[in-house]
Amino acid sequence: MFEGLGNVVLKEVKELIRDPKILIGMIIVPLLMFPLMGFAVRTSMQTAVESVKAMSIGIINQDQGGYAENLIDIFSISNLTVIRLNATNVEQVAKDVQESNITAVVVIPEGFSQNITNDRQAKLQVYGVFRATGITETAGSSAVVSIINKFSEYLALQKVGNTAILDPVSPSQESIVKGKVVSVSPSALSTIVLSQYIGLPIGISVLLVFAMQIAATSVASEKEEKTLETMLTMPVGRFTILLGKLAGSVIVAAVGALAYVVGFDYYMGSYTVAFQTQPGVDLASVGLAPTLTAYLVLGASLFISLVSALALAIAVSSFAEDVRSAQTIVGYFYFILFIPMIFLMYTDINMLPLTLRLALLAIPYTHPMLAARASFTGDYTTAILGIIYVTAFTLAVLYIAAKIFTTEKILTMRLRLRRPKLKKEE
Repeated sequence: MFEGLGNVVLKEVKELIRDPKILIGMIIVPLLMFPLMGFAVRTSMQTAVESVKAMSIGIINQDQGGYAENLIDIFSISNLTVIRLNATNVEQVAKDVQESNITAVVVIPEGFSQNITNDRQAKLQVYGVFRATGITETAGSSAVVSIINKFSEYLALQKVGNTAILDPVSPSQESIVKGKVVSVSPSALSTIVLSQYIGLPIGISVLLVFAMQIAATSVASEKEEKTLETMLTMPVGRFTILLGKLAGSVIVAAVGALAYVVGFDYYMGSYTVAFQTQPGVDLASVGLAPTLTAYLVLGASLFISLVSALALAIAVSSFAEDVRSAQTIVGYFYFILFIPMIFLMYTDINMLPLTLRLALLAIPYTHPMLAARASFTGDYTTAILGIIYVTAFTLAVLYIAAKIFTTEKILTMRLRLRRPKLKKEE
């Protein structure tokens, strides 16, 4: 039953390796893409580590006692920049803290030192500042709580043999979100950060990849089946044909964008339900639930980005002879989808070096991912500027595609690479 299988396999391998476009997609592109992705991960993680090292915390000292000063000194020698805040409660400085580089605020209440002296548990309030800047979002409050726990262990050891309790200092954690104090721990908010920085970029990238594959297949299949030649001989203008293909692509883009926004709403709704199990938590009131404006901006950004990806796929697939070649050529452009995804999964774009930041902003498909973040940060200005930029890029790609379709090049263009010559049989 398997007689001749080896010959068939050998024939297929020879056919595949004779096509340079396939070899480029299998060898050259991975050799370029994965080092770039590694560089993105390394740079992003280094940026996150540096941001943690440069962490600043605010201190509201309502106690002024000896143990309070001891704790502040411990913060200072733990490589944290300590900023004393002139306020009686965190609500007075919440807005200013949100706009600063402070990552956490510690409130030392009155009677803190007295409670420790009298062998009673002393309470502390730790407020993590939520800015949706990366997967290291909760590093500030976590580092502060870790130091407080070490301080508590030290005090417990000093009081061994007395009537002291085992944990003389007990920190409670809350958050500052958009200048408001929220009764949600930073660790709970980290769930939103992880979903934002991992789930959303991956979802957008996958959607754009599928859109480009569909558009490329549409043009290449007509060239392969020779139906494009027939269509071009019909009493219909070339530009009209292009507009028809683009209109179909726009419909696909609109459906894709709508499906993504609906899915995004359900996705965020699952986290909203989870947070609503905590009494007194209203995500909408603190700006963490996406608003109508957020949905409109995200939908517009994703729509124009999908149109851009479809137009790019139609233009480059004009160089393909068949469907397989079109999918291979389109695959060369995937790195401009994956590189922004990798960077934005690990860090905030504003934390990156200026040159790298400008390079990412120059990639059109960075902007729908930034628009997704605007759902949390409320930075709609950046998202709208991104929509304008991607629109300009899309128009440029459409102009090139129109030039191709209005000439005979649409039938004759090929991406020709030199094939290895076969040795003549003697």
